[in-house]
Amino acid sequence: MLAQIETREANSTARQPWNPAHCGDVDIRIASDGTWYHEGRPFQREQLVKLFASVLRREADGHYYLLTPAEKMRIQVDDAPFVAVQLEQIPEPEPSLLFTTNLGEQVVADADHPIRVEFDPATGEPRPYIHFRDNLDALINRSVYLELVELGELFEQHGRRHLGVTSQGVRFDLGCIDE
Repeated sequence: MLAQIETREANSTARQPWNPAHCGDVDIRIASDGTWYHEGRPFQREQLVKLFASVLRREADGHYYLLTPAEKMRIQVDDAPFVAVQLEQIPEPEPSLLFTTNLGEQVVADADHPIRVEFDPATGEPRPYIHFRDNLDALINRSVYLELVELGELFEQHGRRHLGVTSQGVRFDLGCIDE
C-alpha cells in the first residue's frame, strides 16, 4: 500500500518541469475547511476540484498557483489547500501513520512529509498540519488531531515534557504539555 501512495505522489501533474509565464490571477479560493470556490460559489463537481488540485503548487513566493504546460494562474488559499480527514495506523512493515485528505489523496507521515503543530499566540489553539506534496500542506482536522493526541507518547525535550507520535521511525512533536 505504501508503494502505491509513493507512486501516486511521484506522478503528480504539478511536479512536471513546466515553467510557464504567470498569466495573472483567477477567482478561485480554497477556504480553510477545504471547500473550493469559483467567483464566490462552491464548486459542484468534485472531479473538477480534483483536476485543479492535481496541478496546484505553492511556490517560493508563498503564493499558490494552478500550473499547466502553458499557463500559471495564482489562486487564493485561506489556510492549507487540503484537509486531512482520516487517520489510519499501519503496523507493518514499519509503524506508519497514513492520512487521507478531503479529496481522497493519501500521505504517510515521514521525514519528507512531517507533521507540525502551530499554536495561535492569542488563544493557544493548535493548528496541526502534514506536509503533503508540491510544497503544499494539509490541515489536520480536529477529530484526526484528537486521534493523534490519543496515540501520543510523552518524551522530554529541553527539560520539558512533550507529546509526540512516531511514523516511519520519525517522531513528531505535538506540543509541550507543561504549562
